[in-house]
Amino acid sequence: MTSKERFTRMYQHKEADRVPITDVPWAGTFRRWHNEGLPTDVEWTTYLGLDLVADFGCDNSPRYPDTVIEETEDYIIYTTRWGATQKSWKHEDSTPEFLDFRVNNSKVWEEAKARMKYDDDRVAWDYLHKNYDRWVAEGRWIIGDFWFGFDVTHSWMVGTEDLLVAMYEEPEWVMDMFETYLELDFACFDKILAAGYKPDCITWPDDMGYKNALFFSNEMYRELLKPFHKRACDWAHERGMYVHLHSCGDIMERVDDLVDIGIDALNPLEVKAGMKPLELKEKYGDKLVFHGGINAVLWDDREAILEEIRKYVPKMKENGGYIFSSDHSIPNTVSLEDFKAIIAEVKRCGAY
Repeated sequence: MTSKERFTRMYQHKEADRVPITDVPWAGTFRRWHNEGLPTDVEWTTYLGLDLVADFGCDNSPRYPDTVIEETEDYIIYTTRWGATQKSWKHEDSTPEFLDFRVNNSKVWEEAKARMKYDDDRVAWDYLHKNYDRWVAEGRWIIGDFWFGFDVTHSWMVGTEDLLVAMYEEPEWVMDMFETYLELDFACFDKILAAGYKPDCITWPDDMGYKNALFFSNEMYRELLKPFHKRACDWAHERGMYVHLHSCGDIMERVDDLVDIGIDALNPLEVKAGMKPLELKEKYGDKLVFHGGINAVLWDDREAILEEIRKYVPKMKENGGYIFSSDHSIPNTVSLEDFKAIIAEVKRCGAY
């Protein structure tokens, strides 16, 4: 089967030849694997036997200038098109440190909002022209990347504390940001679809939890964010596409609401934060596709991770509806040989 056929069967809650396999290694993981024999002239997913996936998005930012403030051998400090000031380390795998946020109040937001209008150069047309037909011919699963919601607003534009306070004190401002992001996504992707480039599903990152807790209540979710999540679901379904949500942390208490609005697939099922994949499968297995749920903390211990795969995959694959990956990403503690053993065991346990 092609990857597209395999993913499609999962989204239809039907069995395939095996479960699809996909993941995201860190940059340092790639460096390690290349030192351990991974070729540099072959796509790594092809070489290691994972499924073929392609994705593309658009730029719905305010397009503030990207400016380098300071650069050393170890790090770079710079501003982003979202108006944040970040520090990124050059030689270590880590998330950027956010030093400052330009759009930290509703007045500055009005300036940013005025910059968030559609024009054609928000879409990477040359990239689509060059690659889309090949993706289709290769049977890849094609994903359209949206960018809106709580996670990207607090982490890339406003800052966590300021956004959480605003959700209580200035909910109209917060909803205006969510809506502006989403409307620009719609504008870009309507143009993309009109040009003949259609994803199989849309996805967006919206981490709404952390370890054993939610960032904000379900009541606040239903008032401020759920309407925009639902609009994204409705938009995609009306155009014949599935909906895949990435939400890290413990969001067990929010899954009912996600099913209610029409989310088709949920990722990454972060076990180390408190998610319970087998419990989710039992309760929502006929409604949700589950993507992930294999504890990334165990991936550098071959026997432990193989035992985890044997524990989870046979149950998660029942009646389709499962895509294998870690519950976040592949750290640089995982050797190439261990990863090969993981993929071999998934193919064995994940076969139908």
